[in-house]
Amino acid sequence: MFDSESQDTEHAVLARPGELHPAQSVIASGDAPRRPAPPHTHPAAPSDPATLVMTDFTVQPPVLVTAERPIDDALRDMMVAGVRALLVVRGEKVIGLITSYDIQGERPLQFLNSSSFTRHDEIQVGHVMTDWEKVPMLDWETVRTAHVADIVAHFNAHRSITHIVVLERVKQGGTAVRGLFSRTRLERQLAA
Repeated sequence: MFDSESQDTEHAVLARPGELHPAQSVIASGDAPRRPAPPHTHPAAPSDPATLVMTDFTVQPPVLVTAERPIDDALRDMMVAGVRALLVVRGEKVIGLITSYDIQGERPLQFLNSSSFTRHDEIQVGHVMTDWEKVPMLDWETVRTAHVADIVAHFNAHRSITHIVVLERVKQGGTAVRGLFSRTRLERQLAA
């Protein structure tokens, strides 16, 4: 039904509280409170709206992390917040995505083997994150009319991805991160 959002050369801007997230604000990694289960954990069917299986950041704010944070701390932040992915920011710019798979998989060892670093505890989020230009993305206008089956097909066509970011064009002419699809959450909701 859709193709990935084309990657602009300009990094997406995370909307300030009040622009896209009325009465909500983002949660900084390290300050992340334990988060209750996401509100949409009920079963999903392929014919349901895709938004049913998306974490909508206008409802549930994203958890953010800086590129300089140690990966072990970022993983703890994920566990405390009950998420498997963090948006990586520099100021108000989103510069990447880090997942628990990035931290617990091969990337840290690959980084150590190709750098002058020698210890795991020296590895920072920025060393193993997925750069923004490589993060899988979909456009909100397409997602809001899509079905769960369309998201399943997108994940199946791109077997190596675990998350898809949803971007929304904002009135000021920029792009903001609207939400996130997780392969794990999608599979869990379909199996329920």
